[in-house]
Amino acid sequence: MGSFLTMRPVVLYVSLGFLALGIGAWAQTAPGITEAEGDDTAIPFALPQSGPFNAAEIDIENDQAILDWFRSAHANAAAEAFSHWDDEGEINAACATCHSGEGFRDFYGLDGTQAGVVDGTIDVGGVVDCGTCHNAGLAKISEVTFPSGVVHPVTGVEASCLTCHQGRAAGATVLAATQGMADDEPNGELRFINPHYATAAATWLGGYGAAGYHYEGNAYSGRFFHARPVASCNSCHDPHTLEVQFEPCLTCHEANSPGDIRIARQSYDGSGDTTVGIRSDIQANADLLMSLLLDYTDDVVGAPAIYDATRYPYFFADANGDGAIDMADGRPVAYASWTPRGLRTAFNWKLVTADPGNYAHNPLYSLELLYDAIEDLSAPLGLDMDDLGLLR
Repeated sequence: MGSFLTMRPVVLYVSLGFLALGIGAWAQTAPGITEAEGDDTAIPFALPQSGPFNAAEIDIENDQAILDWFRSAHANAAAEAFSHWDDEGEINAACATCHSGEGFRDFYGLDGTQAGVVDGTIDVGGVVDCGTCHNAGLAKISEVTFPSGVVHPVTGVEASCLTCHQGRAAGATVLAATQGMADDEPNGELRFINPHYATAAATWLGGYGAAGYHYEGNAYSGRFFHARPVASCNSCHDPHTLEVQFEPCLTCHEANSPGDIRIARQSYDGSGDTTVGIRSDIQANADLLMSLLLDYTDDVVGAPAIYDATRYPYFFADANGDGAIDMADGRPVAYASWTPRGLRTAFNWKLVTADPGNYAHNPLYSLELLYDAIEDLSAPLGLDMDDLGLLR
């Protein structure tokens, strides 16, 4: 850490310090150049205006927090989450709220524009900068609307976390798309509905947030209330490194890692093994659901699908059933034989697995969504749920 500061103090202070103020671009004049005579433009100096000095001894306020953030996923400008629009020259307005600090401030009107819409051009190259979470205007945001339509009250930095980790679709989206259609009849107008990625907030609110596809007549666990004082994202995640602070967990849990924690005395996946973390049960049921979904596309729909996690829209056609994705004009053919049953089970699978921390954010809700989707597929596949030995 010391050598990093020694080598790059100027870059850190300028590029990150000004991000903390939420400024998209700092003064055109380079650091250290004095203002021209008669020009009253304020010049932000990154280095003292006189020397000699030792760069390593320059005092950088909040240097550790800045370094932690700089090395986190929120600051990785080269990641797909922030570089996807580079060739286009600007970030799509529908995506900018969460894929750029500038877009987030635009959406909530923290930059003086109309709130509720991104109405300006958002340049590429931005990240979740300091001003996304440290803007004084966050105190004025009192609620966040989820894709399900649920309006959830928030305070402070919760607005940032819950806005960008809620996903972009909900069970209601799937219901609207399939309303009035026969469960097992393919419809060429249906397409895979992606809940999006890193959906921790949607998982956390559970049935109350209604992120998943809820089967009529079934009850769903609500917001996952942990033991006090664990009550927010920052209770477990370092706000700058984003890493989970595991030590507080050991106050109540005996485990070697968060994923080893088990909150139940019974087995949900039919294995009977209660020596492993609840994450194991969730993963096993998710794997079973995917296997059944692919069996369903083959045996019931008669149009086999192949899942490829590395490229969107993830589900692709395999018309001849040879185990290889169909290609057309050199491109993979997206799966287009969705039925309402297949679409809703695929959505619940993706929602649960899109949150790698589902076992901590809301394990009960995750297990319920998986169980109900498995049960949904069991009927047309001729499976007996009792034989599977699963618990809801």
